[in-house]
Amino acid sequence: MTARGEVIVDCTNPIWWRRLFGELLGTFLLVLVSVGPGVVNQRTGAEAVSRTAAVVAPGLMLSSIILFMGAVSGAHLNPSVTLAFALRRDFPWQRVPGYLVAQFAGAVAAGGLLAGTLGGHGTAGLTVPGPGIGAPLALLWELVLTVGLISTVLGTASCAQNVGPLAALAVGGYLALAGLWASPLTGASMNVARSLGPALVYGQPRAWWAYLVGPLLAVPVAVGAAALLRGPGGGGISRRIAQGTVRR
Repeated sequence: MTARGEVIVDCTNPIWWRRLFGELLGTFLLVLVSVGPGVVNQRTGAEAVSRTAAVVAPGLMLSSIILFMGAVSGAHLNPSVTLAFALRRDFPWQRVPGYLVAQFAGAVAAGGLLAGTLGGHGTAGLTVPGPGIGAPLALLWELVLTVGLISTVLGTASCAQNVGPLAALAVGGYLALAGLWASPLTGASMNVARSLGPALVYGQPRAWWAYLVGPLLAVPVAVGAAALLRGPGGGGISRRIAQGTVRR
């Protein structure tokens, strides 16, 4: 940090690489459990994993990841969350590119592991518009769902409403609840890396722009809502939560 308070990314600092590894590992695990059920069902030829289990499992995984490594990297695991924290002035913009690369690398690695060990073809496990849902409508619903997810993340990480470890339950619970009712529409991705990483591995980037634009448009909307609800960001508690509390 400079005398003016500007944050500088020090690539020689071990904690920087721990944070990047945390984002890579966390996103890998989240995408693995998100894409895995569809691939498993295709491999076994049966509904070995029910739809309910398939949408609840990522929520439980997200809660677990936040609890076991949130202190290291902030456990963003989602490009939209990283961008929202940065736009909210809780996360340094200089760190954003590294986090985005780590998240996409984790998503691609998860897709590669599933494809390499269980095979699969078509869109099994991928987020694609449901029957009768066009790409523009999928974009709208991904935007709406992602606004809710980001709002939950920002709300539980704010100075005024920090709920400590319960934040993991709130964020994971939102992911599961959104998936329970909205997964037939779009797959309820709410995460650019989760959608595009595995789609690139499987060569099925169907309606990819909806899953890129929707979650990204949700960022300024959710940050604007947070400003109305809680005022400007950049508070001490929210910065520590967004950036990780481990310093060495």
